[in-house]
Amino acid sequence: MIALARFARLVLVYNLAVIVWGGYVRASGSGAGCGSHWPLCNGEVIPWRPRTATLVEYSHRLSSGLVLLLVAGLCVWAWLATARGHRVRLGAGLALLFTLIEAAIGAGLVLFRLVARDESLARALWIAAHLLNTLLLLAALALTARWAGAAAPGGGRAAGRETPRGGAGGELRWSLLAALAGVMLIGATGAVAALGDTLFPAATLRQGLARDLSPAAHLLERLRVLHPFLALAVGALLLVLCERLTARRTRRAAIRTWAQRLRLLVLGQWALGAVNLGLLAPVWLQLAHLLVADLLWLALIVLTAEVFAAQPAAHEAAELVPARA
Repeated sequence: MIALARFARLVLVYNLAVIVWGGYVRASGSGAGCGSHWPLCNGEVIPWRPRTATLVEYSHRLSSGLVLLLVAGLCVWAWLATARGHRVRLGAGLALLFTLIEAAIGAGLVLFRLVARDESLARALWIAAHLLNTLLLLAALALTARWAGAAAPGGGRAAGRETPRGGAGGELRWSLLAALAGVMLIGATGAVAALGDTLFPAATLRQGLARDLSPAAHLLERLRVLHPFLALAVGALLLVLCERLTARRTRRAAIRTWAQRLRLLVLGQWALGAVNLGLLAPVWLQLAHLLVADLLWLALIVLTAEVFAAQPAAHEAAELVPARA
């Protein structure tokens, strides 16, 4: 199933590009480029006299539509190439589900006019939900690609099941799950912070910080301060986890490799966040910050999958314990 794994990776990379373009739609204020019409654009299938905002929004809709076709194709291929109950089917099925939810949220944002200069709390909640669903979609695609590659001939596994190779304690597993939840929380608060930067741009860093701490400021401005503190706290947790996973040479090479990649992405994301704050969140830097955040999430997903794969199931571990006479 090497070809299937490669196709899943291609779909994943294309999704990353669409996500970054979606970030530009929000940052440029082009979300209302097609008015309050969906799936039509200003009442037309193809806008014949488009403005710049219309072109930006319409191109994002077209690219998102292609995502749906690609994920549906991945799902069909997974069903044809694997047996019933195979994890590749599960991953592809979840990817299709999250893609449909993604389309529904996008449609809701347009139909309820939660775009452009809308400053409502409802928009912030929809944006946060949009981001969380995007992370789940990326995770499903990454796991589908990994499982398809692992189940290929010569991949070291069979019938879609991992071969246990040494242990990862339950405490470490729970730490990884907490890290996943923490990164999702960072993503949600980051989406709200980016929305606040778009709607309430500051002329200077001092002015922006003053607005963030002012009780008279808009809620979206005051919420911005949560994101950097959460990013520092969860990033520190990730660095500790990476240190634990790379300290022992008995770990699988894949675990050490992904832990090292995750550590570099955390440090890089901290640096981008600091520059983003200092430069008052220019659009290009917001997009770079978004892309690295997605890559960090994917690295954590793969690392978690590697750690869980290295841990024998309870019944398998029991079989390794000699029976007492």
